[in-house]
Amino acid sequence: MCFSATASFIAGTALSVLGVATLRATRRKAEIPFAAIPLLFGLQQIVEGTLWLSFSFDAPQLNVAMTYLFSIFSHVLWPMFVPFSIGLLEAVPSRRKMIWGFQGVGLLVGLYLLYMIVKFPVTSAAAANIVYVSPHFYKLPVMLLYLAATCVSCFFSSHTTIRIFGALALLLFLLAYGFFAVALFSVWCFFAAVLSVIIYVHFRSGRAALAGSLGGGDMTQRHLI
Repeated sequence: MCFSATASFIAGTALSVLGVATLRATRRKAEIPFAAIPLLFGLQQIVEGTLWLSFSFDAPQLNVAMTYLFSIFSHVLWPMFVPFSIGLLEAVPSRRKMIWGFQGVGLLVGLYLLYMIVKFPVTSAAAANIVYVSPHFYKLPVMLLYLAATCVSCFFSSHTTIRIFGALALLLFLLAYGFFAVALFSVWCFFAAVLSVIIYVHFRSGRAALAGSLGGGDMTQRHLI
């Protein structure tokens, strides 16, 4: 979270707990990657909380390590991981092919940003928010490809909750860019972390529906007997 170390650790802990609950609601191995997103968001918030501490205690080595680790999450992991995770959930072949196309886009932009992170120094500064200095991301083609992989790919899912997740993630990105441009990634990743609740609802509602159908089947069977 962009506001303080305390807020980041609280959010990170809450999201980690939510992430564990979401993972426990899965029924198939293919569901695990998408269900892991809240937990990954939680870890990302804890990384940023540690980064806040590096400013408070003047720990330059810790600052560099946490800055790069956060950048790996925000720049590299998400464009690769989001389309991969929703592709595994997709049962409609035509939709799955489209999502795998976005997976290719995510791999390209993620690897490009990884190369730029390794080649050019990434720094962070604390003001009202944490500002990550990574100008290579703000090139329009890179930003558009990033959004295509992380947000637009969700629009092709046959699951309503995943489409809602993608639409809100895109909307919140635009809001963060409009009002917090210099701290875009810190603010947007916090907004995206809030969306983890949608992922939890996705799996809990699916589990409840399954339980309801099994319960109805048991009642029918008892009636027939």
